[in-house]
Amino acid sequence: MNSATQSFMLQGASGSIEALRDAPAEGQVRGTAVIAHPHPLFGGSMQNKVVQTLARAFVQCGWQAIRFNFRGVGASAGSYDEGRGEVADMLALIEQVAPQGPLALAGFSFGAFVTSHVVQTLGDARRPEKLVLVGTAASRFAVAPISSDLHERTLVLHGELDDTVPLSSVMDWARPQTLPITVIPGVEHFFHGQLPLLKALVMRHLSA
Repeated sequence: MNSATQSFMLQGASGSIEALRDAPAEGQVRGTAVIAHPHPLFGGSMQNKVVQTLARAFVQCGWQAIRFNFRGVGASAGSYDEGRGEVADMLALIEQVAPQGPLALAGFSFGAFVTSHVVQTLGDARRPEKLVLVGTAASRFAVAPISSDLHERTLVLHGELDDTVPLSSVMDWARPQTLPITVIPGVEHFFHGQLPLLKALVMRHLSA
């Protein structure tokens, strides 16, 4: 994102995981936010513009933001594993970059699906203080439910005109949980032209 972005490597189950760290320019760091990118087989990476926007929102709200490439993407070892290995990658990363202290999690599209299962796996032992799911890929994957005690800490954003993941599929996932969805009118999956609005909504959630 800027000259202060730090590139580093971590170890995952399939080998090296490529990652980037952005931190607030000044003041006390509020915690660590780990952000997951969209589908590896369709060009998804930690350089995705929605992922970068999420990182900027977290950094401006005082969090250090960690983006990373799932296995088989960029310099990360391994190959696509339909979500199973990607969950393992994200868990390994959290264990290494945020073994303790305040934790926030976020994901876009496929990354939101993976993040939901990471939250479920972590359980009570490591509850995120904030959770952000954008363009949640509920029509393509079995997204894990969000525990009711996390609903107030969770922001689910979706574009009204998303033709990659229809809004109806996300509503079908959220309805049994009574999990609120923030719908952005006239916006499609990649938030073209509306990234500033996405950032503003995430920052409002992080400041609440």
